[in-house]
Parts: sequence; C-alpha cells; structure tokens
Amino acid sequence: MRTGRFEIVETQNSFSRNFQVIVDKETGVNYLFILEGYGAGLTPLLGADGKPIITRKSEV
Repeated sequence: MRTGRFEIVETQNSFSRNFQVIVDKETGVNYLFILEGYGAGLTPLLGADGKPIITRKSEV
C-alpha cells in the first residue's frame, strides 16, 4: 500500500513562521514550504550549482 508521494523530512518553527522541507518520493526533489499567518510559499531547494537538491529514493 502506498502512503503518499510527499514526505516531510524536517520542520522548524520560528515565532509565527513554520518551515518544512518536503521530499517528492518519486523524483527525490526537495522543496521548502513556508507558512506565515495567512500566507504560504513553496519552492524547490537549490544547491550551490543552481540545480535542485535531490534525495535518493533509498534515503527517503
């Protein structure tokens, strides 16, 4: 049975902000999700070379 495509691998809370690193288990791409008040944002995490950070499927 499949448990879902995305997995939250890290969470940090700072005052009214909530930060989460989410991994797409199919592609391995890491995303940063930020929730603050009534606003939210989602963006892929990029390495120093400008390419998306990829987590191997075996690490998820």
